[in-house]
Amino acid sequence: MKNAWRLQILLLIAVSWLAFLEIRLHSKSVVANEQQLNNSVASIASQPLTEAARVELQGIIQIAYLSDLHRPSFKRFQKDVADFYATTGDRLPWLDNGKPTAQARAIIAALKHAGYKGLSPEDYDASAWDQRVARLDSRSGVSEAELLRFDIALSVSTIRYISDKHLGRVNPNLYHSALDVGSTTLSLAQFLQEKLVASDDVPGALKSLEPPIPPYQRTLAALRRYIESAYANNWQPLPITKKPVKPDDEYDAVPQLAQLLTLLGDLPQSAQALQTDHYSGDLVNAVKRFQDRHGLASNGQLDAATFAELNTPLSVRVTQLQPALERWRWLPHQFARPPIVVNIPEFQLHAIDDQDQSAFVMKIVVGKALGHETPVLASAIDAVIFRPEWVVPYSIQTKELIPDIKRKPGYLAKNSYEIVDHKGNVVSDSDVSPEMLKELRSGQLAIRQKPGPNNSLGLVKFEFPNQYDVYMHGTPAMSLFSRTRHDFSHGCIRVEDPQKLAEWVLKDIPEWTPEKIRAAMDGDETVRVKVARPVPVLILYTTALASPDGEVRFFSDLYGLDAKLAEELAHEYDWPQ
Repeated sequence: MKNAWRLQILLLIAVSWLAFLEIRLHSKSVVANEQQLNNSVASIASQPLTEAARVELQGIIQIAYLSDLHRPSFKRFQKDVADFYATTGDRLPWLDNGKPTAQARAIIAALKHAGYKGLSPEDYDASAWDQRVARLDSRSGVSEAELLRFDIALSVSTIRYISDKHLGRVNPNLYHSALDVGSTTLSLAQFLQEKLVASDDVPGALKSLEPPIPPYQRTLAALRRYIESAYANNWQPLPITKKPVKPDDEYDAVPQLAQLLTLLGDLPQSAQALQTDHYSGDLVNAVKRFQDRHGLASNGQLDAATFAELNTPLSVRVTQLQPALERWRWLPHQFARPPIVVNIPEFQLHAIDDQDQSAFVMKIVVGKALGHETPVLASAIDAVIFRPEWVVPYSIQTKELIPDIKRKPGYLAKNSYEIVDHKGNVVSDSDVSPEMLKELRSGQLAIRQKPGPNNSLGLVKFEFPNQYDVYMHGTPAMSLFSRTRHDFSHGCIRVEDPQKLAEWVLKDIPEWTPEKIRAAMDGDETVRVKVARPVPVLILYTTALASPDGEVRFFSDLYGLDAKLAEELAHEYDWPQ
């Protein structure tokens, strides 16, 4: 009986304990159900997606199409999106308790202000994000499918943004096949996962994508100024006169002109307010500065060309700065040492020092528009040749020199040319027989110009490897540098002061003093000097350039490349693979 009594007591305790557990479990279940009803949406950040959501996610990625987006197809970034969601642990990374995370909100703020980076905000759904965020913040009947589509939309938009910001919106090889952008690529999925999802400094992470080169940063600052000025200024074109307005002339729109030049920074704010119609003094100097910044003759006269630039709306200047930023993104983000920068539309060369400042600026002559354009490329000067000879390219030989040889007796001797065979042996330097002409046309013989001051390459040649076989060199035709436009070459770059450039390139070789360089230029032999540390050379094309002092210079679209780029950017695009 005693044992039976003990057994009953134990059974009673066990039943009571089970009942207690059942009550606790039921209580938790009720609370959980109440919370689910109250919240409407479970915490996606802390709970895995349902099977239905996983299927929808993979379906959207598989077709690379999301109808919610302004640009619904993301075929170009399909693999990046797939790789990113493969790392998120079957969860939505931009949501927490059904609301956008702090990181998501910071990214959205950047997307909405993409215009200040020279990008198109609508490429990243800028106008749609406020409504999407408000919808989630209201927590009124938001479904898991809606949360999923929000998350994917933000992932796709962010991937587009960081790619465009880092590499540019358009593949540069569409225009400049010599540019190698492979070294500047990055894993977009990895960047999102490691730099953004849990970042405590989203703006800093996004800024790290930008080219770390001062000209790019200066151009960004200039773009912001021009955007803000374009919005703030009630722009009206200046009245154009039949004859140029010269210094000390009367001009009715002097106050309007002064207001515009003050806005642009050419007339100091401290200058006395001009309420006169007398065009003189500080205003003339401001016009000269404006003319210089826009590639015009800085004579202070308000002529047709100057009026055309003054009456260019600031919104147009914004559209010049935007492709400038795009082109900087295409270029190498780092150099082994400060480069020599050649800007084709500017007709100038800039030697950059170790402080990223311009050590000196030099006029240049570039290739002719329509057929002989100087290519955009990045390379490095590895050799300097004093008193170079010039082997005439076959196209110039057949199209230009052979007709002159036929028409002008003694043309070879007068211009220091000689006919050579394929081994470089001289065949003739005076008379040219019909048989020689035939072999010149067929390419069996070539024309070579002897070294000397009359050589088309001048007294110095700067070589840098490139697929176009272009180089920099001096020239005997110095008068070309005094003209407004400097596009006269067949693609190579003529420099105004080859001795100064040679001194800069060879400054790391102590024995090549300025005196020795001058002696080599005036000597009797061709001398080739190998550069110990090749000097980077960057040939770029930008019609807007911001200088270290904040001055912004604009140039004409010499080769029409800005117009072509604008047309390309106006379309939804997908880089050729």
